[in-house]
Amino acid sequence: MIGEAALTEALDTLRHSFRAWLSAEAPQDWRATCTTHDGFLATQRAWFAKLAAGGYAVPHWPAEWPGGGRSLAEQKVIYEELARADTPRLLLSFMSTYHAASTLLEWGSAEQQARYLPRILEGEIWCQGFSEPNAGSDLANVRTRAERRGDVYVVSGQKLWSTMGQFADMCLLLVRTSSEGAKQAGLTYLLLDLKAPGVTARPIHQIHGDEEFAELFLDEVEVPVANRLGAEGQGWAVAQSTLSSERGLTLLELSARMRGALWRIADLIHNGGRGDDVGLLRDFGRLATKIDATCALADQFLANRIAGEERVGDASLVKLSYSRTLRDFTAFGLRLGGLRSQYHDPIVYGGGMETGNWMADFMNSYAWTIAGGSDEVQRNIIAERLLGMPREPRTWTLEPSA
Repeated sequence: MIGEAALTEALDTLRHSFRAWLSAEAPQDWRATCTTHDGFLATQRAWFAKLAAGGYAVPHWPAEWPGGGRSLAEQKVIYEELARADTPRLLLSFMSTYHAASTLLEWGSAEQQARYLPRILEGEIWCQGFSEPNAGSDLANVRTRAERRGDVYVVSGQKLWSTMGQFADMCLLLVRTSSEGAKQAGLTYLLLDLKAPGVTARPIHQIHGDEEFAELFLDEVEVPVANRLGAEGQGWAVAQSTLSSERGLTLLELSARMRGALWRIADLIHNGGRGDDVGLLRDFGRLATKIDATCALADQFLANRIAGEERVGDASLVKLSYSRTLRDFTAFGLRLGGLRSQYHDPIVYGGGMETGNWMADFMNSYAWTIAGGSDEVQRNIIAERLLGMPREPRTWTLEPSA
């Protein structure tokens, strides 16, 4: 086993070499080019290709894949340096390299892995087709139907909130193949080619101007049975693997990026001539402390995972702290920016939630109180799984008002 001193030295070596690589390869003007969708797509594809060629795109993949086999501690170093260098977040390929890859690695056949994983490394874009109208994120209520006819499933229905769905090539699709028995038992997991006849992807225009999500309409779409992950009726279990991939190191990177963006608020205080406003500085200090606490929680979460001491619910602590602190961060920026910050300015596509476009950042921050499990869900998990409090009643109903 490698000693602590040797491990520290190895991580320092990785940090210095990756930092040097970033200084030469990281895009410098990406915020200016990402004000259009074409610019965003070109920047994301070029940056992912550079990272893949450099061996930094998929450090969480197994060692037999180029750039894979990195330890959690090494992945943390890579995320920290990406945040420090203020590089674009890989929003376009995030679903491909995490959700799709992890599900294929756990449930895919050798043929499926050999077919799809190299294409992901070459830049193929995947999205997720789980949520539906009237079902939200309650997977047990999925209604999109798939009927097996020989060697294909014929799929009809609608999916909602598919991140980057309008740009994607493939989709992780959860469908209902049976209405018998428990709802969960009737679900099946398919890999859908979004260029197949009968597929329509329509972007969803969001309140702050972005179109990060799409809705997918499926009309008698044929999906080969060979594109099924797991057995028919095993979709619930496969979907849990997909969702668990969200609980990786993403929050560590996001927290580091928020701390790195504190300078935007410091600049507003300085340039606004409010450097001697004691009350404002006190609030700024509280905000900085909350951000540091969120980063510390993320660090502790990773340390627990490395030590094999992670508890169910630990990730919820980090997620809840991040979503609440991000709201405070963007609200503080909006407050300092005054009336000018409330104008609707063009956004930077893929720029995250700390771009300095305070109105857009503030509205976008609400997404993190829902995405990946709402704050209410996280509080339930913390209460029930970490604090051992009684479970929420499952049978209560609202009494009609008199």
